[in-house]
This record gives sequence, C-alpha cells and structure tokens, in this order.
Amino acid sequence: MDATPVSIPIPHARPVAGLLNRPRAARACFVFAHGAGAGMTHPFMAAFAADLATRDVACLRYQFPFMERGSRRPDAPAVAQAAVRAAVAAAADLAPGVPLFAGGRSFGGRMTSQAQAAAPLPRVRGVCFLGFPLHPAGKPGVARAAHLADVCVPMLFLQGDRDALADLALLRPIVEQLGPRASLVVIPRADHSFHVPARNDQAEADVRRRLAEALAGWMAAADGR
Repeated sequence: MDATPVSIPIPHARPVAGLLNRPRAARACFVFAHGAGAGMTHPFMAAFAADLATRDVACLRYQFPFMERGSRRPDAPAVAQAAVRAAVAAAADLAPGVPLFAGGRSFGGRMTSQAQAAAPLPRVRGVCFLGFPLHPAGKPGVARAAHLADVCVPMLFLQGDRDALADLALLRPIVEQLGPRASLVVIPRADHSFHVPARNDQAEADVRRRLAEALAGWMAAADGR
C-alpha cells in the first residue's frame, strides 16, 4: 500500500510532514513517531506501517521538527510533545471514527508518553513503545520511567532482550508496578533497533511480523474487540 503524504500543522510553529497508510477497513490507527536517529521514511518505519496495514491498522508516520529541518539534535521535550499532539489531532481528522493509538520508536515513544502524562491526548486509547529507552547505553537507571505512573491509558512495551537502552531486570519491575494497564512483549535476541544476530531480510521480516501482530492484538483487546 502506498502512503499518502500529508502536512501536519503545529500551533505557533512550522508544519511537519506526515505519511498516512490507511487500509479501507481500518479498525484502528497508530500515530507513529520516529526515533532520535532516523525519520519517518526509515525502512523499518515504512515496512512496519505496511505490516500494520495488512492487519487492517492504519498508520500515520510524522516528522519531529528537528528531523524536518535536517538537524541531528532532537527537539526539547516541549517542542517534541507539541508535535505529538499535532499528529494525534491530524490523525483524528484523517481517520474520523477510527480508534486512535499513539507511540513510536525509542525517543518518539517516550515523547508520546510524556505528552500523555502531561495532559491526555484526545481520543488516544493507548500508548505503544517500540523500544522504550529506559536509560542511556551503559548507564542503567529508571529516572526516564517516572512519568509513566501518570499515563492513565493502556501501555504496550515491545522490547528486544538485547536492548542496551533497557535492561529488562529494571524494566520488568516497572511494568509490573504499573499494573494491568501495562503489558510487556519481549522479542528474543533483538537489540534496540530490533535487529537480530542472524541479520537478513527474512529474519528482519519475522521480527516485524511479531511486533505488528503483538501491536494489532493489543489494540483489539484495548478497544474491547
């Protein structure tokens, strides 16, 4: 399925670009933010959006302002969170009546949950992290998870068990403390980018399939379907 280019207005800032994959029978829409190192056109982002479409899940990918202007320095949280809110509002207009979920890769997922913790994102029924960046590589800690207690919608953590930015010994207790609104799915042998040691097209596709199936199933459960 070809993605449709869209423009996403941000109050008091320049608009950012977006790409919408929307199957005809979409039963949900995932507002998908990219990570700190690559934008919405990264092959993983594009392939994952296509995988979701085969499961009748629409996907709106979008750029953060720093990526739009070609900078390597991620936006400050307030700027990134404004972009998250703008993308959610755009998704509501582009997919009226379709249940919304939001999240993203690494930095994008964390900015989404921070926005949700600060003030609920309209119509968003859950937040999904594709690699929650719990701490910098080699510096274990849990400070980045403090805001998750203020996220009052269901959360799905999709994590590789070789993720250098999320020690599972630290992340598992956090998910448990969040109670029934949080779920954790661990992908064996996957790192923070969801690469696996036997890195080839088939192995990468298998990982994406597991991620897409987990996300689509969680959406259906969260939506009561």
